Amino acid sequence: MQADHPDHDPSTVPDHDGGTPSPSTRPTSNVRLHGAVIRFAGDSGDGMQLTGGRFTSESAVVGNDLSTLPDFPAEIRAPAGTLAGVSSFQVHFSDQDIHTPGDEPDVLVAMNPAALAKHLGAVASGGTLIINADAFTRRNLGKAGYDTNPLEDDSLHDFRVHEVPITDLTLRALADDVSEGLLNKKEAERAKNMFALGLVSWMFSRPIEPTVEWLETKFANAPAIANANVRVLHAGHAYGETTEAFVYTYEVPAAPLRAGRYRQITGNQALAYGLVAASVQSGLDIFYGSYPITPASDILHELSRLKHFGVRTFQAEDEIAAIGSALGASFGGHLAVTGTSGPGVALKGEALGLALATELPLVLINVQRGGPSTGLPTKTEQSDLLQAMFGRNGEAPLPVLAAQSPSDAFYAAFEAARIALVHRTPVILLSDGFLATSSEPWLLPDPSTLPDIDVAFTTEPNTPEGFVPLLRDPETLARPWALPGTPGLAHRIGGLEKDARTGNISYDADNHQAMTELRHDKVKAVAASLPPLEVDDPDATDDGPGADLLVIGWGSTYGPIRGGVDQARERGHRVARVHLRHLNPFPRDLGEILHRYDHVLLPENNTGQLRMLLRAEYLVDVVGHNRVTGQPLRAAEVAGAIDDLLGPRDPVADQRTDPQEVPA
Repeated sequence: MQADHPDHDPSTVPDHDGGTPSPSTRPTSNVRLHGAVIRFAGDSGDGMQLTGGRFTSESAVVGNDLSTLPDFPAEIRAPAGTLAGVSSFQVHFSDQDIHTPGDEPDVLVAMNPAALAKHLGAVASGGTLIINADAFTRRNLGKAGYDTNPLEDDSLHDFRVHEVPITDLTLRALADDVSEGLLNKKEAERAKNMFALGLVSWMFSRPIEPTVEWLETKFANAPAIANANVRVLHAGHAYGETTEAFVYTYEVPAAPLRAGRYRQITGNQALAYGLVAASVQSGLDIFYGSYPITPASDILHELSRLKHFGVRTFQAEDEIAAIGSALGASFGGHLAVTGTSGPGVALKGEALGLALATELPLVLINVQRGGPSTGLPTKTEQSDLLQAMFGRNGEAPLPVLAAQSPSDAFYAAFEAARIALVHRTPVILLSDGFLATSSEPWLLPDPSTLPDIDVAFTTEPNTPEGFVPLLRDPETLARPWALPGTPGLAHRIGGLEKDARTGNISYDADNHQAMTELRHDKVKAVAASLPPLEVDDPDATDDGPGADLLVIGWGSTYGPIRGGVDQARERGHRVARVHLRHLNPFPRDLGEILHRYDHVLLPENNTGQLRMLLRAEYLVDVVGHNRVTGQPLRAAEVAGAIDDLLGPRDPVADQRTDPQEVPA
């Protein structure tokens, strides 16, 4: 935590460097912080996702900038009390502009021994632990792999530990409900996550009234459950007020966000809304054909709620049927979309090639997850880039783009739909598990600022001789989009190679060469509509770049890269940054930008897929920073990779010897 308070010694306040409050007999005092990172962790049945989500909403009400990281098992009900069954939710909230859910938690709320064992290593020395002491039974300790009780063996001496009997206090708060038969003991105990939420909300001066309203609405048809959760929430809050264990409470003021209307949004929600915006701006109804798969399923759930925008959703029996239905809808004149994750893309490959061969607009969303086959369903990765680029038979190039943050997914979805409709081509949009489920504040755009997407169906023959189905727009190379049943516009459609003009089946060698080159040229034509890349190089001049190193990224590495570059600049490094949305084709100015810099670093959540493509395309010695752990990259490791390339810097020494090298 970063402290900013005139009436206390900052060294006694938890901070990101591991400082800790000293024990005190003084009354609890309030400390103002710039930001904090909290991780709620417990069994997958303990409601940690709900707890973290509600704390996030409370922070949004205060006006903090925030970023979250949900993490949960792939199994519907993993073995209770084991490390495999731990579910967690991390939230970073601040009065400043932030871009990541935080590298390490300042506060860990551990509801059982397994949660402590799994997440203790992430907490910096001196961090705060709030532990449900009731769960530390011999049986639970054994399940978590403990030989001794960490609450008794002095193994937690580097942390500020608060042992709270959360389960017992929850049951005490609901004793009357249990005795009167309104709840059984198991139902009462299930409310313990609300006790933890109430306590941490008090500790960080979060308002609990929004959660009370949410509980009363959520359980309107079960008033006993609603009342029990509200009572326990207040009990946790009151415990914080009355216990003498907490020396400080903390306050994180509102962030100076741009004026406007905000809402909290996840990446999957933003994808859905971006598609709807493209539907409105193009005048086409959406058809979304999908088969449930983690972590993409919420796109289907969100779109199914938006029928009033002309959205049609179809849950198919398998991935092949899902893309087949979407392709049929495109043929019929809809904005056609299908969504999945990596395993589903593999199954959709043949139909995706059919969409390419028929030159019909289609958006395929791939919410990437970890590993081959079924891999790590609930973990994140950027490992499907090469699949998106080349994962089809034959020469089958497609436009590929990627979202960079949860809120940016709105604009990425809009852009994917624009390219598909304008260029008459299938498009692959890459998201990932981190972006899909994490959340941040989203400034609602003014609808009048969204560009129209011009979709002109062909209704009349396009030459004096009649309808020529492959007569192309000279700029986009798009063929005419003639709806089935339009008089005089009957034409052949299918997956066999076509004559470059008539669209009839052709096995002519020269024609196939021409069609293959045309499909590549069609993707290249997309680059003409892309804006110049924005390079963040604060030391650049008209004579050239000011940085020694360019850090380039794509997708969900945006936040960690931005945070890591900021840390490196604070240490005296001159570092520039650029982030790619369009991965095929690359922006036209990318090669020139890469060649400006002596060093280029590319952090990726894979083993170096974009690095290989950039080295091959531009003959630039791009250095990779890669890991594949199922977790997002951290800002500190990006900063460390910069140090590895440029060497550690001493900003004070640099200021003495060369003031121009120290960022302002």
